[in-house]
Amino acid sequence: MRCHLLASLALAVALPALALAPSPARADDAQSCQAGVEMIRAEIAKNPAEPLLKKLQKSLAEAEREMKEAEFDECVEAVEEAKEALKKK
Repeated sequence: MRCHLLASLALAVALPALALAPSPARADDAQSCQAGVEMIRAEIAKNPAEPLLKKLQKSLAEAEREMKEAEFDECVEAVEEAKEALKKK
Protein backbone atom coordinates (compact mmCIF):
# COMPACT_ATOMS: atom_id res chain seq x y z
CA MET A 1 0.00 0.00 0.00
CA ARG A 2 2.74 2.42 1.00
CA CYS A 3 4.66 1.57 -2.18
CA HIS A 4 1.63 2.42 -4.35
CA LEU A 5 1.18 5.70 -2.51
CA LEU A 6 4.81 6.68 -3.08
CA ALA A 7 4.59 5.69 -6.74
CA SER A 8 1.43 7.77 -7.18
CA LEU A 9 3.07 10.74 -5.47
CA ALA A 10 6.16 10.45 -7.66
CA LEU A 11 3.99 10.30 -10.77
CA ALA A 12 1.96 13.31 -9.67
CA VAL A 13 5.17 15.31 -9.28
CA ALA A 14 6.88 14.06 -12.45
CA LEU A 15 4.06 14.53 -14.97
CA PRO A 16 3.70 18.31 -14.62
CA ALA A 17 7.48 18.69 -14.80
CA LEU A 18 7.56 16.71 -18.04
CA ALA A 19 4.78 18.82 -19.51
CA LEU A 20 6.79 21.98 -18.88
CA ALA A 21 10.06 20.61 -20.24
CA PRO A 22 11.02 22.02 -23.63
CA SER A 23 10.49 19.56 -26.45
CA PRO A 24 12.78 19.35 -29.49
CA ALA A 25 10.00 20.80 -31.68
CA ARG A 26 9.55 23.72 -29.30
CA ALA A 27 13.30 24.38 -29.37
CA ASP A 28 13.23 24.29 -33.19
CA ASP A 29 10.34 26.78 -33.20
CA ALA A 30 12.26 29.06 -30.83
CA GLN A 31 15.28 29.02 -33.13
CA SER A 32 13.14 29.55 -36.22
CA CYS A 33 11.35 32.39 -34.47
CA GLN A 34 14.58 34.17 -33.55
CA ALA A 35 16.06 33.69 -37.03
CA GLY A 36 12.83 34.91 -38.59
CA VAL A 37 12.73 38.06 -36.47
CA GLU A 38 16.31 38.82 -37.52
CA MET A 39 15.41 38.22 -41.18
CA ILE A 40 12.42 40.58 -40.99
CA ARG A 41 14.57 43.28 -39.36
CA ALA A 42 17.16 42.91 -42.14
CA GLU A 43 14.46 43.25 -44.81
CA ILE A 44 13.04 46.36 -43.12
CA ALA A 45 16.56 47.85 -43.03
CA LYS A 46 16.61 47.63 -46.85
CA ASN A 47 13.88 50.31 -46.95
CA PRO A 48 11.30 48.45 -49.06
CA ALA A 49 8.34 50.13 -50.73
CA GLU A 50 5.64 51.36 -48.36
CA PRO A 51 3.08 48.54 -48.81
CA LEU A 52 5.72 45.87 -48.18
CA LEU A 53 7.24 47.87 -45.33
CA LYS A 54 3.89 48.00 -43.53
CA LYS A 55 3.38 44.24 -43.91
CA LEU A 56 6.89 43.55 -42.63
CA GLN A 57 6.44 45.89 -39.67
CA LYS A 58 3.15 44.20 -38.78
CA SER A 59 4.72 40.74 -39.01
CA LEU A 60 7.71 41.89 -36.95
CA ALA A 61 5.49 43.31 -34.22
CA GLU A 62 3.48 40.07 -34.09
CA ALA A 63 6.58 37.88 -34.09
CA GLU A 64 8.27 39.87 -31.33
CA ARG A 65 5.13 39.81 -29.20
CA GLU A 66 4.75 36.06 -29.60
CA MET A 67 8.45 35.56 -28.88
CA LYS A 68 8.11 37.46 -25.59
CA GLU A 69 5.12 35.30 -24.69
CA ALA A 70 7.10 32.15 -25.61
CA GLU A 71 4.44 31.29 -28.21
CA PHE A 72 7.08 30.25 -30.72
CA ASP A 73 4.72 28.43 -33.07
CA GLU A 74 2.69 31.62 -33.48
CA CYS A 75 5.90 33.60 -33.94
CA VAL A 76 6.88 31.26 -36.77
CA GLU A 77 3.46 31.88 -38.35
CA ALA A 78 4.12 35.64 -38.30
CA VAL A 79 7.53 35.04 -39.90
CA GLU A 80 5.85 32.95 -42.61
CA GLU A 81 3.49 35.87 -43.32
CA ALA A 82 6.52 38.11 -43.81
CA LYS A 83 8.10 35.58 -46.17
CA GLU A 84 4.88 35.43 -48.21
CA ALA A 85 4.84 39.23 -48.46
CA LEU A 86 8.45 39.18 -49.65
CA LYS A 87 7.64 36.63 -52.37
CA LYS A 88 4.93 38.95 -53.72
CA LYS A 89 7.14 42.02 -53.91
